[in-house]
Amino acid sequence: MIQFPSKQAQVQTTIFTKMSALATEYGALNLSQGFPGFDCSEELQALLAFYSKGHNQYAPMAGVPVFKQSIADKTKLFYGIEMDAQKEVTVVSGATEALFCAIHCCVFPGDEVIMFDPSYDAYDPAVRLAGGIPIHLAMDAQKGFQIDWELLARTISPKTRAIMVNTPHNPTGAIWSEEDLNALAEIVKGTNILIISDEVYEHIVFDGKKHYSVLLHPELRKRSFVCGSFGKTYHITGWKIGYCLAPEYLTREFQKLHQWVTFSSATPLQYALSDYLKEPKHYLGLADFYQRKRDLFAAAFAGSRWKLLPSHGSFFQCIDYSEISDELDVDLAVRLTKEIQVASIPISVFYQKPPSDKILRFCFAKNDDILLEAASRLVQL
Repeated sequence: MIQFPSKQAQVQTTIFTKMSALATEYGALNLSQGFPGFDCSEELQALLAFYSKGHNQYAPMAGVPVFKQSIADKTKLFYGIEMDAQKEVTVVSGATEALFCAIHCCVFPGDEVIMFDPSYDAYDPAVRLAGGIPIHLAMDAQKGFQIDWELLARTISPKTRAIMVNTPHNPTGAIWSEEDLNALAEIVKGTNILIISDEVYEHIVFDGKKHYSVLLHPELRKRSFVCGSFGKTYHITGWKIGYCLAPEYLTREFQKLHQWVTFSSATPLQYALSDYLKEPKHYLGLADFYQRKRDLFAAAFAGSRWKLLPSHGSFFQCIDYSEISDELDVDLAVRLTKEIQVASIPISVFYQKPPSDKILRFCFAKNDDILLEAASRLVQL
C-alpha cells in the first residue's frame, strides 16, 4: 500500500451518513438526515421533463442567465434587495459547494474563521483544508442558542478573516433578529472581516417571525457571501442546486474557485427552476407547511418526559432527554435506532467541545404518519 499523509486525518464519515446507514440497516424511521420524506411538485417534475430535451450540454460557468435573473428577481421580491444577476449571482451545485468556494476564495493559511457551535459539520473541515484556523464559540442551549456578542467581540483578532453565519440554524432551529444583525455589523464595522452566511432555510421560519438575511444590513451585505439552496425549499435535495449572492468584487473571487470545483451545474435543472421560481407561492407557503408538521410532531410529546426546545425555523426539532436517560447523546441515538427503530442526530457532534447537554435533533420534514409513529415510539420510553 502506498503511504501518504491524510489532509484531514481528524475527519471521519459524517454523522448524517452514519445514522442514515444505521437507519437503513435496522429499518428505522429516519428522522436523522435533513431531507424531505416526500417528492417535489408534479409541476416542477413536468418542467424538468420538458427542459431535459434540448438542454443537456454544459451550462455557462456562473449559471444559465435566465435562472440567475430569476434568482435576482426572487431576492428583490422577498427582501427588497436589488441584485445584479450577471455580476452578483452564481449558480452552484448545492449550498455545500457555495460554502466551500466562499471559504477557499478568501481564507489563507493562518487566517482565523469564527463559527458558532453547534455548527454545521461542513464549516470546520473546509476552513482547515484552506489552511485556516477554525475558532469555535459555543452557544448555550439554556439561553436559546443565542450568540454571545461580547464574547465574539473579544475573540476578534488581527488574524480574523471571516465569520460564519447560519440562520435559520441547523441543528437547533434558532433564528437571528434585527438586533443580531446590528450587533454583528457593529463588531465588523471598519474591519476587513468577511461574512459567509448559510441561509438555506430562509423560507422556513415560524410563528409569524421574519428571516433576517445579512443582505438586509448594508454594512453586512457589502462584505457577505450569502449561500442558498433550492433543495430545502422545493423538496429536491438530490438535485444539488444552490446559489451564492455576493458583491461583484467577492463574486469574481468566488467564481475563480467555482470554475475548478464543479465548473457548472446541471443545465435542465436550472431551466426548470427558472420557470418554477416565477411563481412566489411555491416558496412563500413553505413556512406554514412546515409549521403544521412542527406542531403536529410537538403535540405528540405532550405529557411526556421529553422536553422540546424552541424551534423557530428550519425543519428540525431539538429535544432534551435528560429526564429519560443519562446516556451520551451519541450512544442514545444509536440505541434508539436499533431498539425502537427511530433515527436521530446527536447534537454533541456539532461542537468542538461538547457540552453536557442531553439533546437529540429530529427532522420533521416527513409524512405525518411517520412523525406520529416516531413520536409514539419515543414517548413510551
